[in-house]
Amino acid sequence: MSESSSSSLERMLGVLDLFDDTHLTRTAEDIAVALEVSLPTSYRYVRLLLQAGLLQRVEDSHYALGPRIILLDHYIRRADPVLRVGLPILRELVTATGFDCVVTGLFGLQVLDTYREMAGAPAALAYGRGRPRPLFLGGAPKVLLSTFGSPQLKKVFESRHDELVSCGLPADWAEFRRYFAAIRKAGHYVSNGELEPQLAAVAAPILKSDGGAWAAISLVFDTSRLAIVDLEKMVHLITEAATRIGDRLA
Repeated sequence: MSESSSSSLERMLGVLDLFDDTHLTRTAEDIAVALEVSLPTSYRYVRLLLQAGLLQRVEDSHYALGPRIILLDHYIRRADPVLRVGLPILRELVTATGFDCVVTGLFGLQVLDTYREMAGAPAALAYGRGRPRPLFLGGAPKVLLSTFGSPQLKKVFESRHDELVSCGLPADWAEFRRYFAAIRKAGHYVSNGELEPQLAAVAAPILKSDGGAWAAISLVFDTSRLAIVDLEKMVHLITEAATRIGDRLA
């Protein structure tokens, strides 16, 4: 593939990145402006993506993400190594605690929930599979970041400094590093109303042999339960489950 063809393909696939919670549909004109391409080029991208099922026409010359993405998501779930080996363990956790169990992954610096095993009375979560979560709020992102090596963590500190400070994390690099070193040493993190004010979570990373993380698992419950649950037992259950899944993946 020539450099110009590769660049054109990259821009065309960039159309898919233009959709989010505030832009559920787009017009060809929107796409042309956002990608800084001509209107005929934008229409060509749209036509090809329609043919591939990655876009669909909805109304008034607006386009939305297409049905093929649903099919691809099905295959992504089936191929997910954590879910392939971990589902029985997640279900055991839910049965033992009565709380929802959520699996969360870090893709680059994008935090996404990939699965939720629900209890009998599931919590009302604003986030779910596929909706990006904040990087510095909540138990799952913090245990995932705690597995970063110092150089990798420093890049995060420098590139997202304003955001992390606004989330209440240390503005000083040495303090920031110590903060996540403490989480890593503990092997878990308990959040209380950080992401959603009514929810608490106990999270632990599923570790790889190289010290990184496959994903994080979290038990999620109402903050009012913090006063009555056996938190020490919860921590034991979630860290043991994470270890068992990690061992199976190894």
